[in-house]
Amino acid sequence: MGFQEAIIRSYDGLADRGRVEDLERRCEVGPSERVFLFTDTMGDPICRIRSSPMHKMLVAELDNQLVGVIQGSIKVVTVHHNKPPPNDQAKVGYILGLRVSPLYRRKGIGSNLVSKLEEWFIDNDADYAYMATEKDNLASVRLFMTKFGYIRFRTPAILVNPVRYRPRHVSSNVEIAKLKVEEAEYLYRKCMENTEFFPHDIEKVLGNKLSLGTWVAYPRGELRDFGVNGHLPESWAMLSVWNSGELFNLRLGNAPLSCLMYAKSWKWMARVFPCFKLLPSMPDFFIPFGFYFMYGLHHEGPLSGKLVRALCQFVHNMAATTSENCKVIVTEVGGCDPVRHHIPHWKLLSCFEDLWCIKALKSEDRRTNSVHEFTRTHPTKSLFVDPRECSYGRRSPFTQNLLSHDELNFFGPFAA
Repeated sequence: MGFQEAIIRSYDGLADRGRVEDLERRCEVGPSERVFLFTDTMGDPICRIRSSPMHKMLVAELDNQLVGVIQGSIKVVTVHHNKPPPNDQAKVGYILGLRVSPLYRRKGIGSNLVSKLEEWFIDNDADYAYMATEKDNLASVRLFMTKFGYIRFRTPAILVNPVRYRPRHVSSNVEIAKLKVEEAEYLYRKCMENTEFFPHDIEKVLGNKLSLGTWVAYPRGELRDFGVNGHLPESWAMLSVWNSGELFNLRLGNAPLSCLMYAKSWKWMARVFPCFKLLPSMPDFFIPFGFYFMYGLHHEGPLSGKLVRALCQFVHNMAATTSENCKVIVTEVGGCDPVRHHIPHWKLLSCFEDLWCIKALKSEDRRTNSVHEFTRTHPTKSLFVDPRECSYGRRSPFTQNLLSHDELNFFGPFAA
């Protein structure tokens, strides 16, 4: 029998929704010695790109079965922080959510999906395509870097902190205030517009219903009216919060029974004996849970590290008191950004070297050379991570590797 090539077409919400969810479940496969983080799209397979200004989902059909999917989005961002506008901006396509059914891998289906999505980028005048994966995801690295010519671009750090019952202490010497959307937009454009991958439509990000707000922190009593007439204190920090749990949930799979029993037992004890809530605990990651994503972190001045930590503690307390479903706080920062040392996180849940790869889609020498500029220049301190493309829960082409069995077996009440 001759080889039959898969048919690649656009996603049809009515016809494909159930089949895509079934494919996601079939892709929940991994080595038995590892634990994986699975995504619950809550009935909307396209949820992770729906908030993007331009987005598309492709599916692959073979033998009357849906055997592969891929998602992509397009936006205008800052890419050359050392060039004046408008030469500092470009249109980029982002690739995520590549899945191929385990029984149909190594048949070129993943490659065909990537090729078709790149064609969509080119048809919409995108200058670059980029994707993100773990550095040890060899299948993904080989596919994109070896076959499609993507180049290693940046290695950000994904920092994850669990939400606990016990409130975090926020220093009384720190003033925290919430900004209006227009105030936040002004500050972001003033302070971060030249930051790599800063979105041109920042006002749409801040005004999205999933964006819970933007907060600033500064020493108490140092400035009465923050930002009025452009006046800012010597030391200050700001960040925004995105409620990713409204789009999709996560859950831990393939974990040993001992960890499951521990999480369930601790939850029961905390309910029956309230004093247990005062002790550190492991959140129940084995049922679907939501998370908050902190984005747009910016800080200035000698006390900015302390102020960033205060903002993180504030967001933790907000999640603990306003959302029963939020189990973790996530942020992604530049790998060389010193602010990472001031952000509370669990090492076991965090990824300190995420891998971003980029490719020029236009043949002009200036675009090809500009990709090599990215790799030759030292990474900038700041990196703006768009919450519409949050990395946590996103992994390509297969599910995310989270914790080993040994690491989970050694979790205890005081593991943090």
